[in-house]
Amino acid sequence: MRSNRQRTRLSPASMAKQAPRIAVIESLDQEGRGVAHVDGKVVFIEGALPFERVRFATHYSKPTYEVAATLEVLKPSSQRVTPGCSYFGTCGGCAMQHLEFSAQVAAKQRLLEADLWHIGRIKPEKMLPPIQGTPWQYRHKARLRVKYVEKKGGVLVGFNEKGTSFVTFMDSCQVLPKAISDLIVPLKELIGQLSVKQCLPQIELAVGEDATVLLLRILEALEERDLPLLAAFEAAHGVQFWTQTKGPDTAKPLFGHSDRLHYSLPEYNLQYPFSPIEFTQVNPGINRVMIRRAMQLLQPKAGERIADFFCGLGNFTLPIARSGAQVYGVEGAQALVRRAIENAGLNQITNVEFAESDLFDMTPTLLQGLGYFDKWLIDPPRDGAMELIKSLPDDGQGAPERIVYVSCNPSTLARDVAILTQSKGYRLKAAGVMNMFPHTAHVESIALFERA
Repeated sequence: MRSNRQRTRLSPASMAKQAPRIAVIESLDQEGRGVAHVDGKVVFIEGALPFERVRFATHYSKPTYEVAATLEVLKPSSQRVTPGCSYFGTCGGCAMQHLEFSAQVAAKQRLLEADLWHIGRIKPEKMLPPIQGTPWQYRHKARLRVKYVEKKGGVLVGFNEKGTSFVTFMDSCQVLPKAISDLIVPLKELIGQLSVKQCLPQIELAVGEDATVLLLRILEALEERDLPLLAAFEAAHGVQFWTQTKGPDTAKPLFGHSDRLHYSLPEYNLQYPFSPIEFTQVNPGINRVMIRRAMQLLQPKAGERIADFFCGLGNFTLPIARSGAQVYGVEGAQALVRRAIENAGLNQITNVEFAESDLFDMTPTLLQGLGYFDKWLIDPPRDGAMELIKSLPDDGQGAPERIVYVSCNPSTLARDVAILTQSKGYRLKAAGVMNMFPHTAHVESIALFERA
């Protein structure tokens, strides 16, 4: 179903009747759109870059702002480049391929700084150098939409079109590993032969170091005639098919396999088995560098007691434990707690405990029940960690001396920064971005806090 915003967009006929207007772009917003002020309103212009002069047409209007599309770039930015993917502009998977790669990272750093100042009313004492990574073939987890459209020649497999619920017609993807990108066309051909081709809405992709899983979300059971087709595809392309008919508990491999999904952290001599439905970072290269930076900021030491909140399957917990500290991992998802315990055992780590707890419903009493921690690491989802942080004592008694906060949303990070620095007695020592999702507007960041 389309959103209200999409339903109230101006029609192409209405757009055509408008006289195109001209704007000079001031900055980028958190969706990668150019921001300008025209006739007293803020205008978000898709496809425009800072300092460019563009001709645009509005396709969505409200009393205080408009959303528009670039019709012509009259004065291009020196940082404008030719997108590396022929589907850019139609596909909604990327938002910034028209901006030079290092300039993308710089724009994300500016977005982080702007949110910290405008929401948190603070500037970090130090800006960390950004973690950039590689621009292409980085995405090892993805959710691909599937749609059978007879008028378009059969099955479509890919990301949604920008701003719509339609599936992009695409035969490749530059941000997926090449071996996976090369599978898009064969997948379309395969799905077109399956009995479930009209009730298979998406494929969950998970790439490990020794295995690749394609999890088919299906609304009806496979028929017997489908199995030889899927088995032949597995053998030809070296992948594993899983199916999921309802909730996460129904996800299972279609055939038996000896190779399991896993990723490793060689720097800490760690192996992490995982299932395709469990959360792992999409960019394994950036994940390794991110963990190294987190350890540098946290400085865990033997004898310390350290908490890892929103610990997942132990991505940060186990490297912290390698320092000799006693580590306590807390996670809200029971399945991930079980996986974290298994991973600790597999890696023969005994100085760690894991517990299930709803970190969005924390109280000072619950936090006190966990005992004193010398340091915290926090890695929350996009909603941030406000309830957890608010449960810290205002007088500092029993609070950790150091907190490392890994964020996937600069707005909620900035909100939590305000609580930590204005109410809880912490200083924002350092912050910086990590380009976990190149060519998108997604901003991942890390921040270090110390008690004043």
